[in-house]
Amino acid sequence: MSSSLLKVAVLCSAVVLLGGSSVSNAELSPSFYDETCPNLYAIVFGVLWRASLTDPRIGASLNRLHFHDCFVQGCDASLLLNNTATIESEQQAGGNNNSIRGLDVVNNIKAAVENACPATVSCADILAIAAEVAVVLAGGPSWSSQIPLGRRDSLTANRTLANENLPAPSSTLETLKTLFARQNLSTKDLVALSGAHTFGRAECRFFDNRLYNFSGTNQPDPTLNTTYLATLSEICPENGNRNNLTNLDLTTPNKFDKNYYSNLLVGNGLLNSDQVLFSTSGADTIDIVNNFSSNRTLFFANFVDSMIKMSKISPLTGSEGEIRLHCNFVNDNSSEVVDLASKKSEAVLVEAI
Repeated sequence: MSSSLLKVAVLCSAVVLLGGSSVSNAELSPSFYDETCPNLYAIVFGVLWRASLTDPRIGASLNRLHFHDCFVQGCDASLLLNNTATIESEQQAGGNNNSIRGLDVVNNIKAAVENACPATVSCADILAIAAEVAVVLAGGPSWSSQIPLGRRDSLTANRTLANENLPAPSSTLETLKTLFARQNLSTKDLVALSGAHTFGRAECRFFDNRLYNFSGTNQPDPTLNTTYLATLSEICPENGNRNNLTNLDLTTPNKFDKNYYSNLLVGNGLLNSDQVLFSTSGADTIDIVNNFSSNRTLFFANFVDSMIKMSKISPLTGSEGEIRLHCNFVNDNSSEVVDLASKKSEAVLVEAI
């Protein structure tokens, strides 16, 4: 690790140790691991920084894992559980199947944390910290001193609920609002959290209907900028390889900034679920997009607030759940638990964010 990034990691870890602002859920606290795992933040930072050197997409992937975990049965790492005789994994739900990635990096982080602080830190808390580190490494805001910690890991997964609660790339604004409201997240939270699409990639299959047959019209989406349409058509030719990748943010794809919103203003949102925030006639999201587009400080502040709010959705605390020793398996599933030192995640990783 470069000396400058190492200093950031150590500094941020020190900030965590000093406490930070209180959170609305008294059972979660930024200082939860002060005594039991004081170097936790620095450990997560180091593993994720090293992973980012060879995989510039990993930050967006881990941010997405946290989001997709919290929206199902709360921030409990249920998404990380693999299929077993008793668990139907959420990884094969419609919003996750062949699209989540980064599970191997989560397990590398978990192994490093277990080495330093055995049986102490939950996989759910690792996801929350990794999401923050991912944003910092991409040049975005830090909320290391405010990350609510103390979650425990679930003993169950819920694929049915994942199919019901996770937004789709084709979602309308009305559907997005409904799904966010189900998690007690506001319209402003919706627009702020959507800003995470300022980094990462998406496969053609998630948006090519906008290029050739939008809403069954056999025509392109009229809200799609025509120049952008031509660019995307080259990447995703009709009847071509639908697994081809393109950047979510046309302008600064690996940087966490406000350009996501500037893209929406000119019809350069990649996914339908992005562009509807600005192109839905009369929508109350339009002013929010405009405000975030013109004011990076405002966007960053709202993104941090919304990420903290999301990370407190229905956590397991106290004696609920458990601290998993391996993120992909519950502890009492002795036939499934694997040696962290010798085996990485068995989950299949695919080429999509």
